Amino acid sequence: MAAPFFSTPFQPYVYQSPQDAVMPFQILGGEAQVVQIMLKPQEKVVAKPGSMCFMSGFIEMENVFVPENEVGMWQWLFGKSLSSIILRNPGPTDGFVGIAAPSLARILPIDLAMFNGEILCQPDAFLCSVNDVKVSNTVDQRARNVIAGAEGFLRQKLSGQGLAFILAGGSVVQKNLEVGELLAVDVSCIVALTTTVNVQVKYNGPMRRAVFGGDNLVTAILTGPGIVFIQSLPFHRFSQRIARAVTSPNMRENPKFFIQIAIFFFLAYVVIVSSLILTDV
Repeated sequence: MAAPFFSTPFQPYVYQSPQDAVMPFQILGGEAQVVQIMLKPQEKVVAKPGSMCFMSGFIEMENVFVPENEVGMWQWLFGKSLSSIILRNPGPTDGFVGIAAPSLARILPIDLAMFNGEILCQPDAFLCSVNDVKVSNTVDQRARNVIAGAEGFLRQKLSGQGLAFILAGGSVVQKNLEVGELLAVDVSCIVALTTTVNVQVKYNGPMRRAVFGGDNLVTAILTGPGIVFIQSLPFHRFSQRIARAVTSPNMRENPKFFIQIAIFFFLAYVVIVSSLILTDV
């Protein structure tokens, strides 16, 4: 039985590869989930660095640069890791590995064979993979799809015929779009979609609002056919809420912050006025 699109907590599943190799796995936990994958002798799992939580005592782990994964300058510039970890069972008995989500996220198993061998994901969505999975970070060359911020144009593509595990925040909704069906989604809430879905970006208001920040300023208009996975709590939105809760009270309790701001604007005013006077002279 092939893996479903995504799972519920504590539900065991069995993945069957195109070569009829059977590999059981289990997703544990409710919010910050862990995927436990059973490995037969000589089988391996490729995962992102720092994601290993536990494993059998005889499992071998090495941090390597995976040549089949197209990584390079874009990943390095935006703080991405250029290496992966390989967890291999040298044998002779079965073993297991536990791969954990790096934050409060759910783990979605994606059988790429069910998506014609390719799917597009949000940046850093990839967690680990089994069998034939290739991870590449591509830049969307269509100008209408370029928005402010690295996450707007740095897309992650998974291709191959294997099983991949990706991350999503909050609750996950799967939408199956018919031919010509339209769906409007906040850009940050898109976890993954099939390559058959057409994506157009719409700005909800003037560009100056996007420059100075705000919520729900950019909406993606998705046109079917295809499948879309939507998350209710993107990580950057969650981190922004924490930052506001931590920063705002400190700013209110620290009057020196406002004094420093006032001094800054006063000095800027003095510099501008002085430059105008000197120019007239």
